[in-house]
Amino acid sequence: MSRRSEKKKSRYADKTEGNVHVLPRFHVLPKNEKQNYLIQAIKESPVVVTIGCAGTGKTYCSAGTVAQLFLKGGYRRIVLTRANVPTGKSLGHFPGTIAEKMTPWLLPMLEVLKKAFGTGKYEYLLSKNDIEIQPIETIRGRSYENTLVLVDEAQNLNMDELKAISTRIGENSKLIFMGDPAQSDVKAGVDLMKFAKLIQSNGISLPVIEFGVEDIVRSDIVADLVRMFIREKI
Repeated sequence: MSRRSEKKKSRYADKTEGNVHVLPRFHVLPKNEKQNYLIQAIKESPVVVTIGCAGTGKTYCSAGTVAQLFLKGGYRRIVLTRANVPTGKSLGHFPGTIAEKMTPWLLPMLEVLKKAFGTGKYEYLLSKNDIEIQPIETIRGRSYENTLVLVDEAQNLNMDELKAISTRIGENSKLIFMGDPAQSDVKAGVDLMKFAKLIQSNGISLPVIEFGVEDIVRSDIVADLVRMFIREKI
Protein backbone atom coordinates (compact mmCIF):
# COMPACT_ATOMS: atom_id res chain seq x y z
CA MET A 1 0.00 0.00 0.00
CA SER A 2 1.38 3.40 -0.98
CA ARG A 3 1.87 6.24 1.49
CA ARG A 4 -0.86 8.16 -0.29
CA SER A 5 -3.44 5.37 0.12
CA GLU A 6 -2.42 4.83 3.76
CA LYS A 7 -2.91 8.53 4.47
CA LYS A 8 -6.31 8.52 2.76
CA LYS A 9 -7.42 5.45 4.72
CA SER A 10 -6.30 6.92 8.05
CA ARG A 11 -8.55 9.94 7.59
CA TYR A 12 -11.63 7.79 8.14
CA ALA A 13 -10.32 5.15 10.54
CA ASP A 14 -10.72 5.16 14.31
CA LYS A 15 -7.39 6.00 15.94
CA THR A 16 -6.01 5.81 19.43
CA GLU A 17 -3.29 8.13 20.70
CA GLY A 18 -2.09 7.07 24.14
CA ASN A 19 -5.23 6.50 26.20
CA VAL A 20 -7.28 9.02 24.25
CA HIS A 21 -9.61 7.83 21.50
CA VAL A 22 -9.42 10.23 18.57
CA LEU A 23 -12.31 10.39 16.13
CA PRO A 24 -11.66 10.88 12.42
CA ARG A 25 -11.96 14.44 11.20
CA PHE A 26 -15.20 15.04 9.36
CA HIS A 27 -16.42 18.24 7.79
CA VAL A 28 -19.48 18.90 5.66
CA LEU A 29 -18.21 21.27 3.00
CA PRO A 30 -20.94 22.71 0.77
CA LYS A 31 -20.32 22.44 -2.96
CA ASN A 32 -22.74 25.22 -3.89
CA GLU A 33 -24.87 27.96 -2.36
CA LYS A 34 -27.94 25.72 -2.05
CA GLN A 35 -26.04 23.15 0.01
CA ASN A 36 -24.66 25.92 2.20
CA TYR A 37 -28.20 27.22 2.74
CA LEU A 38 -29.36 23.73 3.74
CA ILE A 39 -26.51 23.25 6.23
CA GLN A 40 -27.12 26.63 7.86
CA ALA A 41 -30.88 26.05 7.93
CA ILE A 42 -30.44 22.77 9.81
CA LYS A 43 -28.22 24.49 12.36
CA GLU A 44 -30.64 27.38 12.90
CA SER A 45 -34.16 26.00 12.42
CA PRO A 46 -36.12 23.31 14.34
CA VAL A 47 -37.76 21.97 11.15
CA VAL A 48 -36.36 21.91 7.61
CA VAL A 49 -37.91 20.58 4.40
CA THR A 50 -35.49 19.90 1.56
CA ILE A 51 -36.75 18.78 -1.84
CA GLY A 52 -34.87 17.92 -4.99
CA CYS A 53 -33.66 15.40 -7.50
CA ALA A 54 -31.05 12.70 -7.01
CA GLY A 55 -27.40 13.69 -6.77
CA THR A 56 -27.89 17.13 -5.20
CA GLY A 57 -26.40 16.14 -1.83
CA LYS A 58 -29.58 16.51 0.26
CA THR A 59 -28.99 13.36 2.30
CA TYR A 60 -25.24 13.82 2.65
CA CYS A 61 -25.49 17.43 3.83
CA SER A 62 -28.41 16.70 6.15
CA ALA A 63 -26.99 13.58 7.81
CA GLY A 64 -23.50 15.08 7.98
CA THR A 65 -24.73 18.27 9.63
CA VAL A 66 -26.79 16.26 12.13
CA ALA A 67 -23.69 14.21 13.00
CA GLN A 68 -21.69 17.39 13.62
CA LEU A 69 -24.43 18.83 15.84
CA PHE A 70 -24.54 15.60 17.84
CA LEU A 71 -20.76 15.58 18.31
CA LYS A 72 -20.88 19.13 19.67
CA GLY A 73 -23.21 17.93 22.44
CA GLY A 74 -26.63 18.99 23.63
CA TYR A 75 -28.59 16.20 21.94
CA ARG A 76 -29.40 12.75 23.34
CA ARG A 77 -30.03 10.78 20.17
CA ILE A 78 -30.38 10.69 16.42
CA VAL A 79 -33.56 9.14 15.03
CA LEU A 80 -33.70 7.83 11.46
CA THR A 81 -36.90 6.93 9.65
CA ARG A 82 -38.56 6.66 6.26
CA ALA A 83 -41.77 5.35 4.73
CA ASN A 84 -42.21 1.60 4.38
CA VAL A 85 -43.27 1.81 0.75
CA PRO A 86 -41.28 -0.70 -1.39
CA THR A 87 -43.03 -3.81 -0.02
CA GLY A 88 -46.43 -2.27 0.62
CA LYS A 89 -46.65 -4.27 3.85
CA SER A 90 -45.85 -3.75 7.51
CA LEU A 91 -42.25 -4.22 8.61
CA GLY A 92 -43.52 -7.09 10.73
CA HIS A 93 -43.70 -9.12 7.51
CA PHE A 94 -39.91 -9.45 7.51
CA PRO A 95 -37.76 -11.41 10.00
CA GLY A 96 -35.37 -9.70 12.38
CA THR A 97 -35.37 -6.64 14.61
CA ILE A 98 -36.69 -3.25 13.52
CA ALA A 99 -33.14 -2.10 12.88
CA GLU A 100 -32.37 -5.17 10.74
CA LYS A 101 -35.56 -4.69 8.73
CA MET A 102 -34.96 -1.01 8.02
CA THR A 103 -31.17 -0.84 7.70
CA PRO A 104 -31.06 -1.58 3.93
CA TRP A 105 -33.45 1.31 3.30
CA LEU A 106 -31.54 3.71 5.53
CA LEU A 107 -28.06 2.97 4.21
CA PRO A 108 -27.55 6.40 2.56
CA MET A 109 -27.92 8.12 5.96
CA LEU A 110 -26.18 5.38 7.95
CA GLU A 111 -23.12 5.48 5.70
CA VAL A 112 -22.74 9.22 6.27
CA LEU A 113 -23.07 8.79 10.05
CA LYS A 114 -20.54 5.95 10.04
CA LYS A 115 -18.08 8.13 8.14
CA ALA A 116 -18.69 11.05 10.51
CA PHE A 117 -18.38 9.15 13.78
CA GLY A 118 -15.88 6.49 12.78
CA THR A 119 -16.69 2.77 12.86
CA GLY A 120 -16.13 2.25 16.59
CA LYS A 121 -18.21 5.16 17.85
CA TYR A 122 -20.88 4.56 15.22
CA GLU A 123 -21.38 0.95 16.33
CA TYR A 124 -21.34 2.01 20.00
CA LEU A 125 -24.03 4.65 19.39
CA LEU A 126 -26.16 2.08 17.57
CA SER A 127 -25.79 -0.43 20.40
CA LYS A 128 -26.79 2.20 22.99
CA ASN A 129 -29.75 3.32 20.86
CA ASP A 130 -28.26 6.80 20.62
CA ILE A 131 -28.71 6.25 16.89
CA GLU A 132 -32.28 4.97 16.79
CA ILE A 133 -33.94 3.41 13.77
CA GLN A 134 -37.66 4.06 14.03
CA PRO A 135 -40.39 3.01 11.56
CA ILE A 136 -43.01 5.58 10.61
CA GLU A 137 -45.81 3.34 11.88
CA THR A 138 -44.59 3.56 15.49
CA ILE A 139 -43.74 7.28 15.59
CA ARG A 140 -47.34 8.32 16.21
CA GLY A 141 -47.86 9.05 19.92
CA ARG A 142 -44.19 9.62 20.72
CA SER A 143 -42.55 12.95 21.39
CA TYR A 144 -38.91 13.80 20.85
CA GLU A 145 -36.83 16.09 23.04
CA ASN A 146 -33.12 16.76 22.64
CA THR A 147 -33.33 14.68 19.48
CA LEU A 148 -32.21 15.02 15.88
CA VAL A 149 -34.72 13.39 13.51
CA LEU A 150 -33.93 12.60 9.87
CA VAL A 151 -36.75 11.53 7.55
CA ASP A 152 -35.54 10.25 4.19
CA GLU A 153 -37.65 9.54 1.07
CA ALA A 154 -40.30 11.88 2.51
CA GLN A 155 -42.01 12.07 -0.90
CA ASN A 156 -43.59 8.72 -0.03
CA LEU A 157 -45.35 10.06 3.07
CA ASN A 158 -49.00 11.03 3.01
CA MET A 159 -50.36 14.09 4.80
CA ASP A 160 -51.42 12.12 7.88
CA GLU A 161 -47.88 10.80 8.26
CA LEU A 162 -46.34 14.23 7.70
CA LYS A 163 -48.68 15.62 10.35
CA ALA A 164 -47.90 12.82 12.80
CA ILE A 165 -44.14 13.28 12.47
CA SER A 166 -43.97 17.07 12.40
CA THR A 167 -46.07 17.36 15.58
CA ARG A 168 -43.81 14.99 17.54
CA ILE A 169 -40.96 17.48 17.89
CA GLY A 170 -40.36 18.76 21.42
CA GLU A 171 -37.82 21.02 23.12
CA ASN A 172 -34.30 21.29 21.71
CA SER A 173 -35.00 19.01 18.76
CA LYS A 174 -34.60 19.21 15.01
CA LEU A 175 -36.54 17.54 12.21
CA ILE A 176 -35.34 17.29 8.62
CA PHE A 177 -37.57 16.04 5.82
CA MET A 178 -35.72 14.96 2.66
CA GLY A 179 -37.51 13.97 -0.51
CA ASP A 180 -37.65 13.87 -4.28
CA PRO A 181 -41.25 14.17 -5.55
CA ALA A 182 -40.11 12.92 -8.96
CA GLN A 183 -39.24 9.55 -7.37
CA SER A 184 -42.49 9.06 -5.48
CA ASP A 185 -43.57 5.41 -5.24
CA VAL A 186 -47.10 6.31 -4.19
CA LYS A 187 -49.82 8.61 -5.50
CA ALA A 188 -49.71 10.44 -2.17
CA GLY A 189 -46.23 11.68 -3.05
CA VAL A 190 -47.71 15.06 -3.91
CA ASP A 191 -48.41 15.59 -0.20
CA LEU A 192 -44.79 16.56 0.52
CA MET A 193 -45.05 19.43 -1.95
CA LYS A 194 -48.44 20.38 -0.52
CA PHE A 195 -46.95 20.33 3.00
CA ALA A 196 -44.10 22.61 1.87
CA LYS A 197 -46.52 25.03 0.19
CA LEU A 198 -48.76 25.09 3.28
CA ILE A 199 -45.78 26.08 5.44
CA GLN A 200 -45.04 29.00 3.14
CA SER A 201 -48.64 30.12 2.54
CA ASN A 202 -49.37 30.15 6.28
CA GLY A 203 -46.38 32.38 6.99
CA ILE A 204 -44.62 29.78 9.14
CA SER A 205 -40.96 30.67 9.47
CA LEU A 206 -39.48 27.32 8.46
CA PRO A 207 -37.06 26.87 5.55
CA VAL A 208 -38.18 24.93 2.48
CA ILE A 209 -35.12 24.33 0.31
CA GLU A 210 -35.62 23.13 -3.25
CA PHE A 211 -32.76 21.71 -5.34
CA GLY A 212 -32.96 21.63 -9.12
CA VAL A 213 -31.11 19.77 -11.86
CA GLU A 214 -28.58 22.60 -11.95
CA ASP A 215 -27.67 21.75 -8.33
CA ILE A 216 -26.63 18.13 -9.03
CA VAL A 217 -23.10 17.53 -7.81
CA ARG A 218 -22.83 13.74 -8.09
CA SER A 219 -21.76 13.59 -11.75
CA ASP A 220 -22.53 14.99 -15.19
CA ILE A 221 -24.15 11.74 -16.30
CA VAL A 222 -26.55 11.83 -13.34
CA ALA A 223 -27.58 15.35 -14.34
CA ASP A 224 -28.10 14.22 -17.95
CA LEU A 225 -30.21 11.24 -16.84
CA VAL A 226 -32.35 13.36 -14.52
CA ARG A 227 -32.97 15.87 -17.33
CA MET A 228 -33.94 12.96 -19.61
CA PHE A 229 -36.46 11.58 -17.10
CA ILE A 230 -37.96 15.04 -16.59
CA ARG A 231 -38.15 15.73 -20.33
CA GLU A 232 -39.75 12.36 -21.03
CA LYS A 233 -42.05 12.70 -18.00
CA ILE A 234 -40.85 9.39 -16.56
